[in-house]
Amino acid sequence: MKPLVSIIMGSTSDLPVMEKAAEFFDKMEIPFEMLALSAHRTPRQVEEFASQAKERGIKVIIAAAGMAAHLGGVIASLTTLPVIGVPIRSSFDGMDSLLAIVQMPPGIPVATVGVNGALNAAILAAQILATGDNTIADKMENYKSSLTDKIVKANEELSKIEYKFKTN
Repeated sequence: MKPLVSIIMGSTSDLPVMEKAAEFFDKMEIPFEMLALSAHRTPRQVEEFASQAKERGIKVIIAAAGMAAHLGGVIASLTTLPVIGVPIRSSFDGMDSLLAIVQMPPGIPVATVGVNGALNAAILAAQILATGDNTIADKMENYKSSLTDKIVKANEELSKIEYKFKTN
């Protein structure tokens, strides 16, 4: 089984956040790989990864990094594959990471999710894959329906809670 998605982390200290993406891909049965690569500490390996990802069959790259957070931008500069950036909360409550990922120069887009937004990154990657894969598209339809069902159920449960001045 060949991976369709690469989850790249600046270091393994990002794994507790990025596990949410891995768990989602397992649930959706989407093959993925996880690597620790650093734009600053392993630039040659990042360049090698990015230049070979497409020919290896990777369709989407998720790049997670904290602080200076250049990983996603560097990868995006070296490939035409979609890159999704996950800013990791570190110093400055993750704002430094968020701004480093979201403020890219023209021609080097990195789709950016919220701070520590690994799950949303995985969902976006799956939605990108679903444009060309009906099986994944069906799974995503079911997933989105389950989100609706959870809220409908929560609303029903709220309606049963009584307060003296509650009107519904």
